Amino acid sequence: MDSLGPRIKELRLEANLNKAALARRVGVSDVTISYWESGAIRQIGHERLVALSQALGCPLSRLLEGENGGRAAPLYLRSQPPAPWQDPAAGRIELPFELVPAQQWEGECFLLTPAPGEHFDFLSEGDLVAVAPTDIFHQTGLYLVEREGRHCIRRVSQDDDGKLLFSAEESDRVEGYTPDTRLLGKLVARWQTAPL
Repeated sequence: MDSLGPRIKELRLEANLNKAALARRVGVSDVTISYWESGAIRQIGHERLVALSQALGCPLSRLLEGENGGRAAPLYLRSQPPAPWQDPAAGRIELPFELVPAQQWEGECFLLTPAPGEHFDFLSEGDLVAVAPTDIFHQTGLYLVEREGRHCIRRVSQDDDGKLLFSAEESDRVEGYTPDTRLLGKLVARWQTAPL
């Protein structure tokens, strides 16, 4: 898997920018750009990634996808099944470790964004999420869930007895597992759009 540092350098050269020019556009020092490109700094926050993609004139997905950058567009997440990755043309992404060091995920990931007019807890229009398809609970976090025949995003946790608990974004109400509830995928990374 390609690392993020070489991709930043490749995109910077494609954009015909030196490190100082890119640094000014992103709002960091040229030393920081050098550290990013060399991999000395492996964690880059969402706001910096967005600023970096804007300064490089490329979509954020290209920054995240490596050598296939720009080819696999984010898939639209809709409230109605099927899951977006069930489309045979759906492109998976390689998720660079340095973007989500807390996640130890091996397997497929898909880049999703809410479809126009669709609303989901924990996601706003334009947000991007990397979702790893799974029907197994791995750890407390956000999951794509099918409930009552509709897709939703829920924070999933376990109680002391091992029963799954589902909670919405702005609700104190916690729901338990029901026979019509299915885990579809775990959100392993989320990039939120910043208000302008």
